[in-house]
Amino acid sequence: MKHLVARIHPDDNVLVALQELPIGTPVSSNGTTVTTTERIPAKHKLALHALAPGDAVHMYGVLVGRANSAIGAGGLLTTANIHHATDSYDEQQEQRPAWTAPDVSAWQGRTFQGYHRPDGRVGTANYWLVIPLVFCENRNIAVLEEALMSELGYGRRQSYQPQTRELIALLRAGKSVEEILAVDLDPAGEAHQPPRLFPNVDGIRFLQHEGGCGGIRQDAQTLCGLLAGYITHPNVAGATVLSLGCQNAQVSMLQAEIELRAPNGLGKPLYLLEQQQLGTEQALISTALRQTFAGLMLANEQTRRPAPLSQLCLGLECGGSDGFSGISANPAVGHVSDLLVGLGGRVILAEFPELCGVEQELVDRSVDPATAERFSALMKAYGDSAVAVGSGFDMNPSPGNIRDGLITDAMKSAGAARKGGSSPVVAVLDYPEPVTRPGLNLLCTPGNDVESTTAEVGSGATVVLFTTGLGTPTGNPIAPVIKISSNTALARRMPDIIDVNTGSVIDGEETIEQAGARLLDYVVRVASGEQTVAAVRHDQTDFIPWKRGVSL
Repeated sequence: MKHLVARIHPDDNVLVALQELPIGTPVSSNGTTVTTTERIPAKHKLALHALAPGDAVHMYGVLVGRANSAIGAGGLLTTANIHHATDSYDEQQEQRPAWTAPDVSAWQGRTFQGYHRPDGRVGTANYWLVIPLVFCENRNIAVLEEALMSELGYGRRQSYQPQTRELIALLRAGKSVEEILAVDLDPAGEAHQPPRLFPNVDGIRFLQHEGGCGGIRQDAQTLCGLLAGYITHPNVAGATVLSLGCQNAQVSMLQAEIELRAPNGLGKPLYLLEQQQLGTEQALISTALRQTFAGLMLANEQTRRPAPLSQLCLGLECGGSDGFSGISANPAVGHVSDLLVGLGGRVILAEFPELCGVEQELVDRSVDPATAERFSALMKAYGDSAVAVGSGFDMNPSPGNIRDGLITDAMKSAGAARKGGSSPVVAVLDYPEPVTRPGLNLLCTPGNDVESTTAEVGSGATVVLFTTGLGTPTGNPIAPVIKISSNTALARRMPDIIDVNTGSVIDGEETIEQAGARLLDYVVRVASGEQTVAAVRHDQTDFIPWKRGVSL
């Protein structure tokens, strides 16, 4: 049965409206009844008790703000009457009970069909990469894309060209601007393309970017680390790399980063070309086409074979969050995280600006003092760098977040952190370091969902679980991004980008554990190539490297 409000933690002094509450609506929580004194929009918060100026606001059992002015019991919390606030933290760990893993007996022995790589890792896809080492090569990358994609059967799946032709026909028929604007165009259709020449290759991905030269030398080193993460990734069969030759991001730098991630050898084809050595565009493109085609022939020899779920590496991400994300989609993902950790798999929780306010919990969950100290140091350095340029973590929530109930960064963060479940933190990684340990890993990235998703995959995520309350189309070039809706209205309004709906939790139809189990079953089907996610169907291949400047 659907309830009117939710109290997330017994220590909370605010309630979340699960539907719009008109003025004068009585609501109850654990024996306490309060009547709304104004209209409370769905996803927003109301005071359970009267708050005086300076009083603490608690959600998820942590401090998420303080009152700016008096708020009566049943009153609406807004950006005008509360402000962001968090408890202090340090790297000193408080003793916690030993973690109890969830019951994973239903998943023991379950496998997925994956691509087994020479380094022992297992991919959920099989892609070929074409990468520029510097932005100067982006044009040549585009030329290669034009030459290869359609001819090999990798053209876009949906075409809007017929709509353009329809508009041209209307113009030639003498239709006015007003008539053009009012016309209902025929739905977009499937783009015509030949069958794939290489059926075992999921696609060719062209990772254009704006880095590799200029900036500071550390930018080039970091970019090479990220690109090396993609080249060595288990979802990648091989790569073609184009270098100009004179840029900061040298081929030798990339090779060194690859060796750090693959000390026993790459074990897959890698073709490195420098334009200034080869000379003409004709020489560069023809050589790249020849080598890439040969690499695709080798990649096509790879086939899926069974692998245990412990071989999965999940990236945990959110974007376009709303006031329901922290009580439906994120905790459902958290349950998946705990299940996979219990099975021996790897999980990555990123977006450090969205861990603001829950730092002490993550410090306390760290497996040893060194891990706790590294997390604390990275968080403080990131926060200080934001303040140094006149910003701060408190400026993280977007207008969409605020409109839909996330009115302080701490409120947003406390809900976002639930994606990480409750398991111990086994490692803290600085961008773009790779994941090497089973369990929950924290990765320092921005809150920007494309930069963060790009980073998680670069660190090894083979599937990304992406929660959203407002709807965001983010995808990735090589890892399937599963889009998870926090509310049923979104899933119905944007079915073309949502893969899984956890609004069933808000609707009272499922528990968090039931939604999480359903989501893990979906993950296994995606990892096996049995289910294609919306972002892949739409060729949504977002790729934005982080230059380590302040990005919230």
